[in-house]
Amino acid sequence: MEIKGLVNFESENFSGLNDVAVIALVDQDSCENFKLPDFLNDLQKIFNAAFTRKDFTGKKGKFLRVPVFDNANVRNLYLFGLGEKDKCNSNLIRDSLAWAFRAARNDKNKNVLLLADGIKYFCNVNEITAEAAGLSAYDFDKYKSKKDDENSKPAKLDNIFIHGVEINQNEIQRGEIFASSQVYSRDLINIPGCDVNPVIMAEKAQALAKDYGLEIEIYDEKKLLSENMGGILAVGKGSAVPPRLIHLKYAPKNPRKKIVFVGKGITFDSGGLDIKPENFMLQMKCDKTGACNVLGILKAVADLKPDIEIHGILACAENMPSGNAFRPDDIIKIHNGKTVEINNTDAEGRLVLADGLSLASDLKPDVIIDMATLTGACAVALGNWRAGLFVNDEELSNAILTASKKSGEAFWRMPHEDEHIEETLKSPFADLTNCGKRYGGAIFAAIFLSNFVAKDIAWAHLDLAGVDYYEKEYGIYSKGASAFGVRTCLEYVMNL
Repeated sequence: MEIKGLVNFESENFSGLNDVAVIALVDQDSCENFKLPDFLNDLQKIFNAAFTRKDFTGKKGKFLRVPVFDNANVRNLYLFGLGEKDKCNSNLIRDSLAWAFRAARNDKNKNVLLLADGIKYFCNVNEITAEAAGLSAYDFDKYKSKKDDENSKPAKLDNIFIHGVEINQNEIQRGEIFASSQVYSRDLINIPGCDVNPVIMAEKAQALAKDYGLEIEIYDEKKLLSENMGGILAVGKGSAVPPRLIHLKYAPKNPRKKIVFVGKGITFDSGGLDIKPENFMLQMKCDKTGACNVLGILKAVADLKPDIEIHGILACAENMPSGNAFRPDDIIKIHNGKTVEINNTDAEGRLVLADGLSLASDLKPDVIIDMATLTGACAVALGNWRAGLFVNDEELSNAILTASKKSGEAFWRMPHEDEHIEETLKSPFADLTNCGKRYGGAIFAAIFLSNFVAKDIAWAHLDLAGVDYYEKEYGIYSKGASAFGVRTCLEYVMNL
């Protein structure tokens, strides 16, 4: 797919496009005063009629498809509303464009003309268009034995023409890289545990490192044991497939900062001996979202080439019940020397992250950001469209929230400390317990993780539970894994 500019389109050859023109309008006044460019002048009456008859008013979420039968250039006119001008933002535009591009493919259009005059004051049209096009085209059909025939499957867009703004290929490329990295992570998350386990995650990371010129080190069972990584080893004990810790590194010359991303990579979570009920075991392939997101981030970083040293640590294990599985009452030792009493084997993600965060602290970075589908409590608190942000540094908090506002991935800052909940972490037999009482579970987990981050390092914990998987498509998201958080972290890095 190619994105092209049509600022002075009247001087170019537009004949034969024969597809769809997309118009985004902010409010009623814009609808009343909107004038189509001269080369589409014969569609002005159609547009005016749609507005006069109140078929379309520019209200948020309203969409109108108008077939065109007597125009050589377009066969469909798509009108979609963005609502009130003072509430319009780039996230709404990105989601709306994704909807329009998806509709265009479903209607068998191969080329789209975007009239950007109504949206260019609210967003970077080049970047937003590229992101919306790349993310909305995603479809996971790897396991379908009978593919859709040519007559039933959506068309592939060949070109998106933008009228009304100057084309900037660097901005388009940035949007494409952001989108392709999130799509890469989605693909890996969507693959079930039968085909992706910790060993295969390591192989995927090795392939990525080779393709993108990244440094990589794989910690196998012997290396994990020698480095005292008791969290990962304990969680992985019950599986026939051994655990892995994967360390990737992007190292530019003379970096300004060092950042480490740590991802929870539970390739399937049965709950272990504290086994999950069957309805809670579905979609547990998504418990590797954090690790897959880290891979997507490193992929993009290698393309974007910031002057910042970026590390990615993936803590990967499969949590299964067996005669060799770790048990409630077991006491394990984490990489930084702290001991943990196990009182719930289904609170396993924080154990593998503990080793990952301890190793990240050894690297003495400026910032550590971990990502994990960690607690159902966070999903209960925030729902399915907002992730939890736990952070020990105001500057880092502001930077991540600013990045999330641009990416459209909503985060809500949660408490990262609470003296009453902290009391419940104490064990009579070890330094910590791995699971507390029912209430405040997401805060308990964040406080637990803070014990494995060096005190002088700015740290953020992103709890992605609840936003990792969607049952149906909306906006930029297709059904399945979301890879929520990838673009926020990339925005954060590129804004430093």
